[in-house]
Amino acid sequence: MDRSFFQRHLVAAIAVFFAACSAFGDSAGLRGLAQPHEGRSQRSSSTHRAGPDGRYDAAARPKGDLEEASNWDNQNLAPGATRVLLDAAGPGVITHIWMTFLGPEPQGWARQGSANHQEMLLRIYWDGRKIPGVEAPVGDFFANAFGKRSEVISEPVVVEDADSYNCFWQMPFAKSARVEIVNQGNKPVSLLYYNIDWIKKKELSKGTPYFHAQYRQEYPTVRGKDYVVLETQGKGHYVGTVLSVRTRSPGWFGEGDEKIYIDNEARPSIWGTGTEDFFLSAWGLKRTSTPYFGVPYFDQWGIVGGHTSAYRWQIHDPFVFNTGIKVTFEHFGWISPDENPNGKTTSWNEREDDYSSVAFWYQTGEPTFAARAPAATDRQLPSLERTTIFARDYSGAGYHGEGDVASQQLALYPGPQLLYKPARMEGAWVEIPFTVTNREPLRLLLNATESYDFGRYQAYLDGIKLGDVLDFYSEKIQGTESHLLDFWPEPGPHKLRLECVGKNSKSEGFYLGLESIRLRERRPRVSDYGFDREKNWKEKPVLYN
Repeated sequence: MDRSFFQRHLVAAIAVFFAACSAFGDSAGLRGLAQPHEGRSQRSSSTHRAGPDGRYDAAARPKGDLEEASNWDNQNLAPGATRVLLDAAGPGVITHIWMTFLGPEPQGWARQGSANHQEMLLRIYWDGRKIPGVEAPVGDFFANAFGKRSEVISEPVVVEDADSYNCFWQMPFAKSARVEIVNQGNKPVSLLYYNIDWIKKKELSKGTPYFHAQYRQEYPTVRGKDYVVLETQGKGHYVGTVLSVRTRSPGWFGEGDEKIYIDNEARPSIWGTGTEDFFLSAWGLKRTSTPYFGVPYFDQWGIVGGHTSAYRWQIHDPFVFNTGIKVTFEHFGWISPDENPNGKTTSWNEREDDYSSVAFWYQTGEPTFAARAPAATDRQLPSLERTTIFARDYSGAGYHGEGDVASQQLALYPGPQLLYKPARMEGAWVEIPFTVTNREPLRLLLNATESYDFGRYQAYLDGIKLGDVLDFYSEKIQGTESHLLDFWPEPGPHKLRLECVGKNSKSEGFYLGLESIRLRERRPRVSDYGFDREKNWKEKPVLYN
């Protein structure tokens, strides 16, 4: 490619970019900075305002003196409480929202921990309406699902370092805007800081559409029905999707297509080619963050209980509708042979995974979308564990070989892990017993830690070797699930043994960090089909993926 060819195409690309930056004309994109701006800038923030008694008083002026109290710019939000972040009279346009708060883990400023951002509900009411135009968990609104903190670097949403929550969606209102946070958790929101920037306007243009965002979920998806992200009547344009999936089956969940129904059509006129394709990736999804699409959270491929969350901002390519829109996804994908009615592994099976989403759109009038965000307790993913055996309960001499053991608390887990510290490979092992009550299809896995000084271990169940060697080395300390076996275990006692077989060449030691052994449920159809019921897992251990 010659330089002139590159320069011509670069100039053309820049021109297309500037031509597309027109969300609200005079305030959008670099081009708008050299144009006159109408209105007056305003801000609502958590800056400390001291009343006569020195305590926070929303009606007072910012303290702003040399006393340290002037720096008390955060507020705590008790369980069940609501904090109004903005209550403004229009007409106007919200141009930027920023907030931050402590994470859920215990720390010096919150020794018992704090509410996580999935338990915090964001609501925005336009023009005094009873139903909020925006209603979503704070995390999901900022493309941070599952209560996990993840970095997002995109055009309308930026979560820098996974703890500063920014959005630049333009949000016009004619009469009033009220922005509030509801703490639906059982712990306080700790050290909440916020700034909301908006511009007071003389008037809004006739027909200005309003910004909306709405959360919904299905745990799990409904058999025979596509997952609905949004269905609303009116005129507008659809501009964004956050979709989060927790898998309940082995294999890849994302073969299902997006199906978009425009203006109440009976059959969708917009029909995609696969879930990862809708999110502008290919051949699956992996962690990434770009201006218009990304995957902020992805843990492990193809496991039972894997988590994937993706965003897609349609800023330059919105779905335009005149009388209504319905946005749906098929929930089809690969599946293991014991969940397929014909006992085969194929790419096109209706799966029953846990879906949640936030739809982002603009429209005139009031939306007819009926779904409301459920309570925080209902937003938490249901446990898939039939049995959890905590390794810390087996620290006695009879449960490990040479080397010391300790109980170690990490931020990765709610409780301590077992830290086994052998000095060498020879004679290093750990055994954890457990009991099975009912014969049913289960998945055996370890909830373990990877670290810079951890070793390589081989797993055995009741003396039967399971899979390949597990390498627990990692440059940084992180949690991982090591999936070992799909089986119908016999009721009664069992014993899992991990034997050290060496260490990664980069590792500094042979240590092992084990939080728990878990027996995870399989979908009911595994029992219904019963393909593996009479198989002896000891003769040929199987792990479906």
